[in-house]
Amino acid sequence: MVAEELFQRKEYPILLVISGPSGVGKDTIARSLIDTAPDRFYFVVTATTRPPRPGEVHGRDYFFLSNDEFAEMIENDDLLEYAVVYNDFKGIPKQQIRDALGSGRDVIMRVDVQGAATVRKIIPNAILVFLTTESEEELERRLRERKSEAPDDLSLRIATARQEMKRIDEFDYWVINAEGDQDTAVHQIASIIEAAHCQVHRSPVKL
Repeated sequence: MVAEELFQRKEYPILLVISGPSGVGKDTIARSLIDTAPDRFYFVVTATTRPPRPGEVHGRDYFFLSNDEFAEMIENDDLLEYAVVYNDFKGIPKQQIRDALGSGRDVIMRVDVQGAATVRKIIPNAILVFLTTESEEELERRLRERKSEAPDDLSLRIATARQEMKRIDEFDYWVINAEGDQDTAVHQIASIIEAAHCQVHRSPVKL
């Protein structure tokens, strides 16, 4: 690449996927990252059929939909990807991503591990970050202390988390969200984004 081509390169927004087992803090890290530069980042809100947990707000944390509303989005091909997650549907609305990319902002989404694999197939140049805890014991402790699931559901989440940890090789980066030190995780992901913007061979995200 000659100097003239270098200075004429067009900057393309990045699609960053934060994934990992339930309980690692995907929502917290994604929100904290966006708070560092709200005019630069866009957070994609997931649609789900599960009921809201205490403190969750429709349109901010998730779009809480009925089964019929979610089915309509499937029928209209409005979702980038969707899956059944712990007996409820979750999916990523396409139009949000298109609007955010069109605005020039970097797009941040948080999805479960199987959702991240689907995104990789559809958008190969998406950047996938696997978020985890310091240990399996720490992850189990967080899930138990959250107290948002019935005992049977909690056992399912713990077992699923153990299996998801084995899929870390499917991701581009991994980041530890250590207890009491989420700022380090946020900083590391911000550094990943900066490095991605410096890639020589980077193409625009197409959807």
